[in-house]
Amino acid sequence: MFQTAELGQKVSKKTFKEQERLLRTNLLALQQDLRRNGTFSVLVDFAGVRGAGKGSSANLLNKWMDARWIRTHAYDEPTDEEAQRPAFWKFWRHMPSRGQVGIHMSGRYSRPLLDYVYGQIDVSEFKHQLDRINNFEKALSDDGTMVQKFWMHISKEVQKERLESLESDPLRSWRMSDLDWKHYEMYDKFIEAAEQIITITNTGHAPWEIVEGENYNYRSLRVGELFQERLERHMVSEDFRQKYLAEMRATMEEKTGEQEKENLSNAVTILDQLDFSKSISKKEYRKELALGQARLAKLHAEALQRKIPIILVFEGPDAAGKGGSIRQITETLDARYYKLYPFAAPTDIENAHHYLWRFWSCVPRAGRMSIFDRSWYGRVLVERVEGFAGDDEWRRAFAEINDFEDQLIESGIVLLKFWMQISKDEQLARFKAREETPHKRWKLQDEDWRNRERWDEYEVATHEMIQQTSVKDSPWILVENEDKHYGRIKVLNAVCDALVTALLD
Repeated sequence: MFQTAELGQKVSKKTFKEQERLLRTNLLALQQDLRRNGTFSVLVDFAGVRGAGKGSSANLLNKWMDARWIRTHAYDEPTDEEAQRPAFWKFWRHMPSRGQVGIHMSGRYSRPLLDYVYGQIDVSEFKHQLDRINNFEKALSDDGTMVQKFWMHISKEVQKERLESLESDPLRSWRMSDLDWKHYEMYDKFIEAAEQIITITNTGHAPWEIVEGENYNYRSLRVGELFQERLERHMVSEDFRQKYLAEMRATMEEKTGEQEKENLSNAVTILDQLDFSKSISKKEYRKELALGQARLAKLHAEALQRKIPIILVFEGPDAAGKGGSIRQITETLDARYYKLYPFAAPTDIENAHHYLWRFWSCVPRAGRMSIFDRSWYGRVLVERVEGFAGDDEWRRAFAEINDFEDQLIESGIVLLKFWMQISKDEQLARFKAREETPHKRWKLQDEDWRNRERWDEYEVATHEMIQQTSVKDSPWILVENEDKHYGRIKVLNAVCDALVTALLD
């Protein structure tokens, strides 16, 4: 695979200078077009052999373009903050916004490569991690992101010369470590693993470019020219893609509109099977609440000590009791160790990223709890029903959400998802009560009445959401909350039971 990158290709200094001026002009112009266009972001990865020019190539892109609109991140051993979260947390956190370029060095491929070469993971786990990377890159590219990956290569003989030169130079020897020579001795193992990486993750939407790194002038121009060519093509293809999607979504909406209305009247959903007669007395509620809160406080303290992170997701129709259930949980916890995130329509900054970006940033560190009052499920609920997400966007979101939650659970997070449900008549009664209660009136918005008019559409969307995302490791807990006391105790007990299970593992 790498023989084509060991040909000794060179470019003279004169030729380099001539071509560099033109290349730099073109890249600057493209970057300005990217910023003005603002419909997609660019993610560039540099990986490869030590000494093959990864750092210098990243520096040149920053030099040739306007570095103010480039975000460069080099990854080393995980910090404490990173180690306490899922592996992809740091990569999502550092994603460039639309109109900007992100450069990642020793990024998402570095850890699987090292772990495999050192024998810390087997072939099966290695491929699992590469599949996870493929899912990440597909989610980005489906959102319009241009993903460009460079594998910088030099032969073993050239690497030895580079390391010896570096070691003997008093001005640069500080960059050397014993690990460099150790990895040199393992060169063949690294190349074998690299071939598997490229074979499995070289896709049409996130291709690898193998660049011969021996000659500075050649590799620099090669990286710049490949990046220019890909960015030019992506700008054209993205423009066509957006026009096609707009036309397709309009056509789909027109074709399916009447059919959906007909289907709604006959739809039977999982929510229809809930028993809204379930209730408990006020006396029993107070007793169960006191016991449950005391139990939760103790269990959360143990989870904090054991560094077990927790995520609670609350979804449901307006006035279904999400806030009340959340309060029953938080009032017994130490406020230093949980955070409540109420989500509404995304801000301009959030809209400039993939829709999952704002939720990744809220993933808790070890021992902490994050509570989501509405969540990433907005993509397949309100954004679907209200038309903020196209048919193609919300349909692919099911797989993206499942992958996201798999990563959370795989990293050790206790994830609980609650769907709070009430009847349509009960919602109306609660709306009217809010209107008549001064300190609750602010909670009732015009949007709540508009959503109510599409009650049947939301129920069908919820049914499909549960069908697609209620899986063994992260099932939906459906809470009959017609009687608030019953619903709150059901939620409280479910959280406690999940923590007991986690602490026993």
